[in-house]
Amino acid sequence: MLNTKRFILTTLGIISIYSLQLFGASFQEVQEVIRARAEYVQEFRDTYLQDETISGVVVLPIFYEKRDFMPAWTEREKIDHFLDLIESMILEGLNPKDYHQEELIRLREELKNTANPSAELIADYDITLSDALLRIFYHLFFGKVDPERLDANWNIYTEIDINDAAGWLQSAIDSPDINKYFAEKKSKYRFFILMRQALAKYRALDVEGGWPVIPPGETLKPGMEDSRIPLIRERLILTDDYKGPNSSDEYIYDEVLELAIKHFQIRQGLNPDGVIGKNTLEEMNVPVEKRIEQILVNLERGRWIYRDISDNFILVNIASFFAEYVKDGEIVWKSRAQVGKDYRQTPIFKADLQYIVFNPTWTVPPTIMAKDVLPAIKKDQSYLKRKKMKVIDRKGKIIDPAKLDWDKYNSQKFPYMIRQDPGPHNALGRVKFIFPNEHFVFLHDTPSKALFNRESRAFSSGCIRAEDPFGLAEKLLDDEKKWNRDKIMELIRSEKTKTVHLKTPVPVLLLYATAFPAYEDDIIEFRKDIYNRDAAILKGLRDTFRRKKRHVAE
Repeated sequence: MLNTKRFILTTLGIISIYSLQLFGASFQEVQEVIRARAEYVQEFRDTYLQDETISGVVVLPIFYEKRDFMPAWTEREKIDHFLDLIESMILEGLNPKDYHQEELIRLREELKNTANPSAELIADYDITLSDALLRIFYHLFFGKVDPERLDANWNIYTEIDINDAAGWLQSAIDSPDINKYFAEKKSKYRFFILMRQALAKYRALDVEGGWPVIPPGETLKPGMEDSRIPLIRERLILTDDYKGPNSSDEYIYDEVLELAIKHFQIRQGLNPDGVIGKNTLEEMNVPVEKRIEQILVNLERGRWIYRDISDNFILVNIASFFAEYVKDGEIVWKSRAQVGKDYRQTPIFKADLQYIVFNPTWTVPPTIMAKDVLPAIKKDQSYLKRKKMKVIDRKGKIIDPAKLDWDKYNSQKFPYMIRQDPGPHNALGRVKFIFPNEHFVFLHDTPSKALFNRESRAFSSGCIRAEDPFGLAEKLLDDEKKWNRDKIMELIRSEKTKTVHLKTPVPVLLLYATAFPAYEDDIIEFRKDIYNRDAAILKGLRDTFRRKKRHVAE
C-alpha cells in the first residue's frame, strides 16, 4: 500500500489541510473510511454523508478505487476555487445548492475550527467534494432534469463510460485551475453562448425593475400618433429591438419604430406586419421573470441534446413551427411547418431519414382511422370517393365499399386498410420523408397550403407538414447528379410513385424549444408553450436535486 501521507506531502509538494489536522486521525484511518464508504455504496447503491445524499453511487467507488481510496482534495486553495465554481453555476441556469454548497461550507468551517477532526469527518468532506464535482459535470453536459421521466418517447441519449467519468474527475481535480478547466470543457456551441448571455441580460433587467407595461388602446399603425409611443420605444430599447435614435416626433409611430416592431414580432413568432395590435402588445407585456424562466428551461433542453450533435441533421422545432436542414454546419434549407394539434401532439424523438417517396399514397393510420375516417364514412359513404380513397384487404385486393356493412365496423374490428391515391389531393401532398419510428410520424408536403400563413400552426395529426418540401428534397439529393429541381418537378407531374433512398441517412431531431437564438442575429427569440411542457422542466430545475433512492431489497 502507498504511503499516503508521504504522497500528499511530498509528491504534491504542499502542506494540505489534512497534514495540519490529522493529529487525531491518521491517513490510513481516512483511507479506510473512504474504502468502507465505497464498498457500502457498491453493495447497496446508496449512502448518506452527514445530512447529504451522494448521487455518484457508480462512479465514485471506481474513482476512489483507482486512487487506492486516498483523499482526492488536498489543496485548500483548489477547494476554495471549486466552491467559487459551484457558485458560478447560477450563470449556467443551475442552482449552486444542488452541489452540496451549504454542506461543504459548513464542513470546511468545521474542519478549520476542529483541532483533531475525525477520520469520518475528513473522509465525508472529501467524498462530498467529489460528488459535487461529478454532479456539476453531469448537469453541465447532460442536464439536471431527466427528460425520459417527463416524456416516455424520449430516445436521445449520450452513453457515459463509467471509467471515463472517473478519469475525468481526476483530470479536473489535477488541473492547475479548475475554473479554467471547466471553461475550456464547456460547449462552445452558439446556442449555449448566446443563451448564457441572454440569461445574464434578462436577470440584470429584472434587478432594474424589468420593462414598462404598455397600456391597452387602439391598434397602432405606422404614421399614427399616440401617447403610448414613448413607452413602446423604451420597451423595445431594453430588449435591443429598437436601435435607432430618439425621435424628434416623440408621439409619432415613425419608420424607425416600425422596423423595431417588425424585429420584435419576428422574435415572438408573430406576423411581422408592423401593426401594434392585441397579440403584439400581449407579447410586449410578458414580464421579464417569464422570459428568464423560458431561458432557464431551454438551456436545460439544450443540455439534453446539443452535446455530440453532428454537422448534418434536420431539426424540427415544434414550438416555433419551423424546420431546417443543417449541412456541414450551415443552414441550407429552412421552412415553415405545421405540427400536431394539442390533442395529437407531435412527439419528441430522434430518428434517421432513410428515404424519400415522391407522389406517395397514404394509408390511413389506426388513430386517424378510429377518430376521423371511420366516423366520416359512416356519416357519408361518398367521403371515400371525394377523398380518392380505396378500401383494400390484407391481400392487396381493392374492395367495393358499397358492398360493406359499415355499421358493424369499429376501430378495433376493421379488417381492411384505407389508402388514398397519389396526387395534389393526397393528405401527404406530393412528397414524404421517411425516418422510421414507432410513432408513424414523418415529414411531408400538404395540400393545406393556406395554413402556413397562420402564426400558430398546430393543425396536423402528429406529422410535420413542410411548406417547402421540394427544396428539402433537392438539398438532400444534390450530391446525386441525376437529381435537381427540374427532375423532381418532372417526376411530381407524372404522379407516379417513386422511392429514392439516401446514400447516407440524415439524423432528424424533433425538438421543442420556446426560447432560442435567432438565425439572423444574436438576439433570443421566444415562442408560446403550445403543449404546456415548460412548467414540468422549470419545476425540476427548481426542486432540490435528489438521486432517486433505491431500497436495499432492490
